[in-house]
Amino acid sequence: MGQAYSAGLTVTDSIILRKERILPLKGEVLVKKGAKVKGDDVVAQTLLPGKVVPFNLANKLGVTPAQLLQYIKIKPGDQITKKTVLAENKGLFGLGLFKSEVRSPVDGEVENISAVTGQVLLREPRIPVQVKAFLDGMVTEVIEGEGVVIENKSAYIQGIFGIGDETLGELKMLADTPDDELDAGKIDDSCRDKILVAGSFVPFFVIDIARKHGVKAIITGGIDDQDIKKLLGYDIGVAITGHENVGITIICTEGFGKIKMADKTFNLLKQFDGKKASVHGHTQIRAGVIRPEIIIPLDFDENELVSKEASLPVLEIGTLVRIIRQPHFGRIAKVTALPEELTMVESETLVRIMEAEFDDGTKISLPRANVEVIES
Repeated sequence: MGQAYSAGLTVTDSIILRKERILPLKGEVLVKKGAKVKGDDVVAQTLLPGKVVPFNLANKLGVTPAQLLQYIKIKPGDQITKKTVLAENKGLFGLGLFKSEVRSPVDGEVENISAVTGQVLLREPRIPVQVKAFLDGMVTEVIEGEGVVIENKSAYIQGIFGIGDETLGELKMLADTPDDELDAGKIDDSCRDKILVAGSFVPFFVIDIARKHGVKAIITGGIDDQDIKKLLGYDIGVAITGHENVGITIICTEGFGKIKMADKTFNLLKQFDGKKASVHGHTQIRAGVIRPEIIIPLDFDENELVSKEASLPVLEIGTLVRIIRQPHFGRIAKVTALPEELTMVESETLVRIMEAEFDDGTKISLPRANVEVIES
């Protein structure tokens, strides 16, 4: 067998991307099919239900639940403010003496009234949710009431790990070589709203300086896992990342520790220095893999937007791979052979192996499951 299929990371200077931008629940789509959009454009919006607030109105008014309906001033569906009178009694002997009233504790609307418990359910104001395009491109499909599909032509890089949500900014190279560590002295007010490109490493104190200068994101070869813990205030665990509210998005292209950024990745980012990019740190390593992405929109013709079905990356002789297990974690190698026979490894398990060669000419053998293809 001359080839096999493996998980892979894409690094390419040109690809047709197709992204769904979907609301969390039914709402309104604001753009039409064929519209050209920018990353900051809102393409759909909706209102999420507000928090429900139980309120014992009968108790507050000093009446029994059965009596409450005599005094209530509201009905389900009514809009209310903190000045709204929910219920009031007629006072002593119905003459208005010692009359009491109860006002709403929240702004919002009336959800439900119960004569059995004497409680009303109040709902706080609805929460507006907007979905932005995220990337410059064209709306090629409208999903009524839900969202859109946007396509474009881009230079595209998948990272290996990230934190922080979607953001847009201009790429700014602060590294001269892929081995460089990000120098705090290079971060100043000119970096505000930019996406900084480091080389092999960015330490915590530099991340903190970048945040204070309004940097949108940092792209780096590696990062210390303990610095991630400092940044978040907790261990990252195995859950999906990307929604952390830490004021900056970080994308690692190689892994944890000080790891030289792959030459191909570094040179591609350098090629587009000063260009607009869309990035996010969403990462999920388990089933349903999600990778952080760097998307650099390119000029395109509408006829180019023909989405192709995704195919599994091929592991074959000549393929570049990244090793994802120790002792060579993060290193790039080229496949030189794919032996057919099963081989016993250190764990005494029989597996299919591959042979590969590093740039310096060093040759190794390792299980095929220990690598991921670098797609191009």
